[in-house]
Amino acid sequence: MEPNFVSLIDLPAIRDKRGNLSFIEERNHLPFAIKRVYWIYDVPGGEIRGGHAYKQNEEFIIALSGSFDVVISDGEQSKVYHLNRSYKGVYIPKMYWRELENFSTNSVAFIASSTLYDEADYIRDYDEYKRMVE
Repeated sequence: MEPNFVSLIDLPAIRDKRGNLSFIEERNHLPFAIKRVYWIYDVPGGEIRGGHAYKQNEEFIIALSGSFDVVISDGEQSKVYHLNRSYKGVYIPKMYWRELENFSTNSVAFIASSTLYDEADYIRDYDEYKRMVE
């Protein structure tokens, strides 16, 4: 995994007849130290979350339950990552536009972030984002 490129990351999956277990270790499975985690849930049908980029923050997104798509753009090209396993996630470096869409019923998106919340780190206008990455 290269810290400047979007990549899918497989996490350990310890399988057991009593139930499976997966985990994340910062700097081992992720190229950053985790400063914040949050989760998105109860998303109404057809809604889109995200719709922004970060100047500094890096993220790792997992579908803990259900499924959804992560659409990532570099300002020129977009790629869709369909997440539906709790042991596989997508790493998103800073300065990539992201949107989460197509949430299944009862889905939960878990996000680990490299920074604390800072509204000034967000780029919320796509045209402004495109100008910044040119």
